[in-house]
Amino acid sequence: MNDNKDYYKILGIPRGSSQEEIRSKFRRLALEYHPDRNKDPGAQDKFKEINEAYQVLSDPNKRARYDQYGKAGVGANGGSGQPF
Repeated sequence: MNDNKDYYKILGIPRGSSQEEIRSKFRRLALEYHPDRNKDPGAQDKFKEINEAYQVLSDPNKRARYDQYGKAGVGANGGSGQPF
């Protein structure tokens, strides 16, 4: 997955979206791109990207770190926010 992608753009929502808007858009996109329903070659990768975006934006703590630091704020350390 491309580390420069914006999770808000992936889900097609504005930054100020509510949790309900995030959940609703995720469900719609997940149904559209789920590998069991969509046999297009890129559907599985798109589904993974959508899921990754939702995992961050649906969690208020991860979302706050993402909004402040970008993907680095929720990256390799599992998004724990703990210093080295």
